[in-house]
Amino acid sequence: MTGLPPRARAARTAAFSLLAGTIGGAAVLVGQAVVARNRRYAQPELGLALRATVGRAGAPPLRLVLLGDSSALGVGVDRLGDTIGGQLAELLAEGSAGRRVHLSSVGVSGSRSTDLATQVARALLGERPDVAVILVGANDVTDMRRPTEAAAYLGAAVHRLRQAGVEVVVGTCPDLGAVRAIAPPLRQVVGWAGRRVARAQTGAVLDAGGTVVDLATETGPVFRADAGTFCHDGYHPSADGYRVWAHALLPAVAAAAAVTPRR
Repeated sequence: MTGLPPRARAARTAAFSLLAGTIGGAAVLVGQAVVARNRRYAQPELGLALRATVGRAGAPPLRLVLLGDSSALGVGVDRLGDTIGGQLAELLAEGSAGRRVHLSSVGVSGSRSTDLATQVARALLGERPDVAVILVGANDVTDMRRPTEAAAYLGAAVHRLRQAGVEVVVGTCPDLGAVRAIAPPLRQVVGWAGRRVARAQTGAVLDAGGTVVDLATETGPVFRADAGTFCHDGYHPSADGYRVWAHALLPAVAAAAAVTPRR
């Protein structure tokens, strides 16, 4: 019985090498995912007020509500003024339009797009907000939700708010490829998945009548270059990180505020 010819042996060796590399690569990704899930992450600061008023008395009022995940709460910082909501409120109060901002948040840490329906109901309780800012998507990625499914829930939330007369600005999934808490190569995989979610979000939000701010494109390079934009856990933004996001969102939020009645 004769052995395989050299070309066949080489092909079989290459196939085994490819299979071993694939299995080894998958094992590395699984291991990194387990490590990432078991890290100690920043928790919501219970002392932070979820409602505040910012701006001079007598200025035209603006009711601003934040919906979404931990970023809508400001997880990673311990002062209201350092949260993204607090920083947006300050910027809107100090701008040329000078609004008195009544700020609130109905965001819940760990939320996915499927959780937005409950948050929309809470946001519409009582006096209607003028502008809603939605920050969601990262947990859809880490929970491996299909981008189209996650985007459909987001689009439905935007549609409900718009039907209620609320202007809506959505910051799409941020650049998860910048996150220090996740090691390469998983970081690159998560970053790619985040871009897919962001693209799906963009279409759904625009179709529902909302405004989109592409946080990954506009702020990702800053987060990749400066580790100080993350808090101690390497995942949630720091005060500087939230400031970068606030400035990226500000033009869209200010434009939304400009079309609301100055009651």
